[in-house]
Amino acid sequence: MKIEGKRKFTSAVIILSDKGSKGERKDLSGPLAKELLEQNNYKVCENILLPDEPELLKSEIIRLTDSEKVDLIITSGGTGFSLRDNTPEATLEIADRIAPGIAEAIRANSLKITGHAMFSRGASVIRKQTLIINLPGSPKAVKESLEYILKYLDHGLEVLKGSAFDCAEQEKK
Repeated sequence: MKIEGKRKFTSAVIILSDKGSKGERKDLSGPLAKELLEQNNYKVCENILLPDEPELLKSEIIRLTDSEKVDLIITSGGTGFSLRDNTPEATLEIADRIAPGIAEAIRANSLKITGHAMFSRGASVIRKQTLIINLPGSPKAVKESLEYILKYLDHGLEVLKGSAFDCAEQEKK
């Protein structure tokens, strides 16, 4: 789905993969996430590939939110049951507020496709005025998740940035 118009929000993509960061596996999730975001008028400022190291992830998220002030950060990988899967914990540690409905919606939609979605532990949070969403690591899950949530994200980001209309007032008209 392609939405025409000017770029509304800035974004960054962070991929967590030990093998990908060592060059042992080609990253397909990062380029796919970038493509889907750009098709929906998000400017992707950075596409970062990191090993599954919580401190590196926290450092990059803090830099992107506090210095670069991107509107949206999408992470992919590190959300499963492996001992190295620490993306949700790292994300929650740097959060100002949680936004659990997004992760819940992604899992609920994914469960319609595969029962394995119950093993995804991704979180969604807010740090300052940046929305951060953890997605699973597979390109298939990234595509399904982003295609599901992108049609709604603009509104959430507009509210976060203070530029949205009052939803209740809109409904009365």
